[in-house]
Amino acid sequence: MRPNRRFAALLILAAAPAMVEMAVLVGVGFYAAQALAPQSTAVWPYDSYHDLRWLLVYHNSWPTFALGLLTIIAVRGLLSAGLTALAWPERLPRPSMRWLVRRNVEVAALATVIISPWAAISVAFSAVALSWYLFASVIPMLLIAPFLQRAGVVGRWWKGLPSMELLGWSLVNFVVLTVASAFIVSAPAWSRILVAGLAGAVNGLLWQRTVKAAAEPGRVRWVRVPVAPLAIVLTMVAAVGAPPLIGLAAGATGEWRPPIVAERLPDRVPYAVIVLAGFESSWDGQPPVDPRVERFSYQGLDREGRPLPYPPQATHRSLDSSASLLAAQVERLHARTRRPVALAGESEGALVIRIYLEKLTPGPVEAAMLFSPLIWPGRAFYPRPGYDGWGLVAGWQLRAIAAVTNLTKKVDNDPDEPFIRSVIVEAPFYRNRILCPVPQVRMIAFLPLVSAAEAPPGEYSRIPVVEVAALHGDLLARREIHEQAVDFLAGEHVEQSRQEYELLQRLGAAWQSPPLVLALNPIWFTNREGDPALSGRICEAR
Repeated sequence: MRPNRRFAALLILAAAPAMVEMAVLVGVGFYAAQALAPQSTAVWPYDSYHDLRWLLVYHNSWPTFALGLLTIIAVRGLLSAGLTALAWPERLPRPSMRWLVRRNVEVAALATVIISPWAAISVAFSAVALSWYLFASVIPMLLIAPFLQRAGVVGRWWKGLPSMELLGWSLVNFVVLTVASAFIVSAPAWSRILVAGLAGAVNGLLWQRTVKAAAEPGRVRWVRVPVAPLAIVLTMVAAVGAPPLIGLAAGATGEWRPPIVAERLPDRVPYAVIVLAGFESSWDGQPPVDPRVERFSYQGLDREGRPLPYPPQATHRSLDSSASLLAAQVERLHARTRRPVALAGESEGALVIRIYLEKLTPGPVEAAMLFSPLIWPGRAFYPRPGYDGWGLVAGWQLRAIAAVTNLTKKVDNDPDEPFIRSVIVEAPFYRNRILCPVPQVRMIAFLPLVSAAEAPPGEYSRIPVVEVAALHGDLLARREIHEQAVDFLAGEHVEQSRQEYELLQRLGAAWQSPPLVLALNPIWFTNREGDPALSGRICEAR
């Protein structure tokens, strides 16, 4: 084939699958997953990461998972072999097509093993919408990309360091996929097919560059050292170490004493306030300085109606049970102070507030502040052990990761613990109504900038928001946020948006797992909520 025709064939082969996937997604109205389409022809390992996220969310039994896995390995191997052949440098002898097919099918199988734990962590992100899990699942792709990009091209790919050129092109591919997602979710509906095709064609150019860099690596350093296996093993071991590091990075554990409990509220605040800490927080029973303020206890009240100290394990209870405890504490605080009640909750505490306002009578509660609320949690599902259902294998992968990580932790985590299961089972509500107004209750959400990566493209709030350059769970302890919270409690209108929030939201869309459509899951279907994954809108009428 002539060089010009081969180059045109390369661009067409790289663009066509992305356009077909986008056409299907646009045709069925699956808005939240459209940013993934350009990855269908990306260079290793982003292509396999694309495949595994779809498979881990959209299978409902062991046989369907096995069939799906064999299918994506075969299709990915054949497609990659074709792209490699068309991208091969003209002046170099090319291996036989038979060798390329065999080698790329082997690489596709290897990639599924290497990437599967990280794809499972991406599903965990979809379940709880915590940005640390999203970052932890994506960063390894950047680390192993240069190694896997050599695997389908050269024989002894596992020896030596990848060239700087190969590393550079793998980073460019990541940037291209990220930027393409922002253009896709910003474009009118049917024009997204053309945008996906253009992104696919750019993938073709990157295949040409990476194959050339792998086939002509120049002087390979550490040529006798099996660098690739070492890098792959370290990457997979890191999947076990990721959850504890996520906990440390989130700063969620341990004693928590922000200014709202360490200082007196000004007299202009008319409310009594209950402050709810987040997941795996603890409390030694030390009361807040202001008698109008109480700490919420995940352990409940004593016989005199005082909040009980609680350990981190207490925060693992279901959100419904925490909401019931909150209802009792609200009534007790109102009776003691004779004041209307305001609620201030961080992370899990924000979810407890929201489910309380939804399912129980707000009563004396007239204001609610949600700090670092989870954005669209409940996007994925996995059944309890012993049952079939969507995401079956992803659930077992998460249990295996948790079993190993718990060996080094003081407080065990379980993907089936009541808190997580309550989010998964009530997914239609949490996906659709977290940041929706509640009649007769003044509400505001304080969103860290990092949560922009958590939010799928589309609408995410219909209550006033304050967007802050901060990490998850790092808001109530900040002085400027405390002052804004006091202003809100004093009756002032508080709102603050950042221009970069929507941009980061769109850029992050490429690296999220596709949500499970609500109507497909019998457990969710009876809830009769709207599905933001399809419409891009929240707070839709039931």
